[in-house]
Amino acid sequence: MKRAIKIFLTAILAVLGSQSFAQEKFPSKNVTIVVGFAPGGGGDISARWMAEFLRERWKVPVLVENRPGAGATIAAAQLARAKPDGYTVALATTSPFTVAPYFQSVSYDPSKDFTYLFQFLVSSQPLFVRSDSAHRNLADLIAWMKANPGQLFWSTAATNGGPHIATEAAFKHLGVSGTYVPYKGGAEAITGLLGGQIQVLVAAEFPPYAASGHVRLLAETGPDRIPDYPTVPTYKDLGYPLSVPIFYGIAGPAGIPADVVATWEEAAQEMMKSPAFKDLMGKLKSTASYQSSRDFTATIVKVHRDMGRLIPELGLKRPQ
Repeated sequence: MKRAIKIFLTAILAVLGSQSFAQEKFPSKNVTIVVGFAPGGGGDISARWMAEFLRERWKVPVLVENRPGAGATIAAAQLARAKPDGYTVALATTSPFTVAPYFQSVSYDPSKDFTYLFQFLVSSQPLFVRSDSAHRNLADLIAWMKANPGQLFWSTAATNGGPHIATEAAFKHLGVSGTYVPYKGGAEAITGLLGGQIQVLVAAEFPPYAASGHVRLLAETGPDRIPDYPTVPTYKDLGYPLSVPIFYGIAGPAGIPADVVATWEEAAQEMMKSPAFKDLMGKLKSTASYQSSRDFTATIVKVHRDMGRLIPELGLKRPQ
């Protein structure tokens, strides 16, 4: 009888021990950060810097996995299918979580299928003109557009991206119109502006051209003012219908436990206090901007819903 009890107790302890091991505090094994872009860009650089920081802090391997394609929606779809334990996360950027689902078929719902862990930076995408433009400020530009309907040629770094939609909404709100000229990216669009093919551009590639005096900033499409140009008003300041934050954050699949979310938030806050993080922001020409899981979730859900309302109103359609 005693032997049977001993065997029974041993078995119970073994089960409890295995459960304790299974519930070992996060993180205790490899962590993977999925990046929806090719190596070398700002998103990839920031993710790799973060991985290095977390390796030192958590003493576990932190890997970066590049899954580029379809405007980062391939990576987002992979993330939505991952196990919700906090070990597989992804770089969360504006387009795949707020805009792209309205322009292409995706297998996920941004409002339901993810746990948004934290935001760590925002990038400015102002509206600007050449420095020799007659438009000295936004009021000049709008007045000219009212007097010359459809004659303004303008573009953005990403067709149907957040700043494009926000600017279309602003023009409609103001009762003016222009002619949109699509480019393949910001570098090509900058060339178009400097070469005179377009008169106005919205893009993140402005810093060297603004610093050298080649362009003049008229407004910031996001809700936060540009630190180096604090007098430039934002679309939010001006009361326009949409002011889109161009953010970088980290997201996981829906259902990550609250204690794991808290661990990620704590690591992010510690990371952003680092002098090396400030150096990274300078390299990326971006601004450190922390949002907790709750606030980051609210931001994404709101922008996603605003996009769903404005895109049909503006007559923007999914490419056939």
